[in-house]
Amino acid sequence: MLRASNTSCNTLQRTATRAHCNTLQRTATRAHCNTLQHTATRAHCNTLQRTATRAHCNALQHERTATRCSTLQHAAAHCSILQHTARYYSTLQFTAIYCNLLQRTATHCSTMQHTATHCNTLQHTATHCNTLQHTATHCNTLQHTAAHCNALQRTAAHCNTLQHTATHCNTSRGIGETEGE
Repeated sequence: MLRASNTSCNTLQRTATRAHCNTLQRTATRAHCNTLQHTATRAHCNTLQRTATRAHCNALQHERTATRCSTLQHAAAHCSILQHTARYYSTLQFTAIYCNLLQRTATHCSTMQHTATHCNTLQHTATHCNTLQHTATHCNTLQHTAAHCNALQRTAAHCNTLQHTATHCNTSRGIGETEGE
């Protein structure tokens, strides 16, 4: 028999609320995450970070303006932020997938509870049917016995009639024989 724990199902249903899961799914859309992941690729960020190293910037300050170096350092910092954001959105995507799994599990749990309730109802009905069948069999036996009793009563009544007739015959013969002597 299928059994589903009410506590387990209720916990899953609260954890996997539609509002919570829908928020995660909207936040972690594939297009948004893919854009962040593409922008924050290691190759792109590593190039920016190498370009913006202090030694390189110091050399550039002799050859170029300090503004160019600050821009590169800012780009490297921005790249680190993008990498962190991409990891965050990957976590959100995983959480959204987990949330969907919880929703499916909660739905399955509710189905199992419904099936268990239906099963219990069917078992109760089957028990009731077995009782009715037993009662019907007992009734059939009683009807058969009653029919047999009725036949015996008719036979007994016929015997009584025959005995009465025989007694009457014997009495009639005895009266006539006594007169004829």
